[in-house]
Amino acid sequence: MVPPLSALSGAVPPISGSAASLAVPAVADAVVGGLWTVALFLFPGLVAAGLCAPFLAAERLRALLRALPPTGRLLPSYLGVSIALSVPYLVGVALTVTRAGEAGPAWSGGFLATALVGTVLVAFVSPAVAAAGLPRFGLDWDPTGYGPSTWLLLGGAGLWYAVVAAVPLVALAVGMALPGGY
Repeated sequence: MVPPLSALSGAVPPISGSAASLAVPAVADAVVGGLWTVALFLFPGLVAAGLCAPFLAAERLRALLRALPPTGRLLPSYLGVSIALSVPYLVGVALTVTRAGEAGPAWSGGFLATALVGTVLVAFVSPAVAAAGLPRFGLDWDPTGYGPSTWLLLGGAGLWYAVVAAVPLVALAVGMALPGGY
C-alpha cells in the first residue's frame, strides 16, 4: 500500500527557485500597497486632529473624550474621533471619483457636495450627538450640565473641524472646475 502523501508528491511539480523568488516581491508589493491605502485614509483625520488640538484646552472636551472608549484614555479617543469625523469626507471623495465620469467639472461638483454634506454632519450633527445623544446612552460626561457654553464649545470645535476638512475639498473643486484644472 502506498502512503497518501507519497502518491501525491509526483503530482505537484516542485516550485522552482525563480518562481518562488517572484512570489516574494508580489507579496511585498501587496503589503506596501495596503499600508499606503491605510495611511491615505488615516492622514486627513490625523491632520485635522493636529489642527483642532487647541480645543483640548477645554476641560469639558477632555472629559468627553475620556468618557469615550477606551475609557479614561484621552489621546486614543481623540485620534479615534478625529479619524471617524473624516469618514464623511473620505466617503464623499471616493464616491465622487468612482461615480463621476471623468475628472473636471463632475468631480468639482462632487467635491463641493462632499464639503457641504461633511460640514453639516461634522459641524451640526456630531455636537448634537455628543451633547444630547451620549448622555441618553449612559455617557454622562459634562460636569457643568450641558448648558449653552457646552453647546457653543462643541459647535465651535465641530465647525472648526469642518472648515479644516472642507477647505482643501473646496480648493480642489475650484481647481477641477477651471479649464485644464486637473
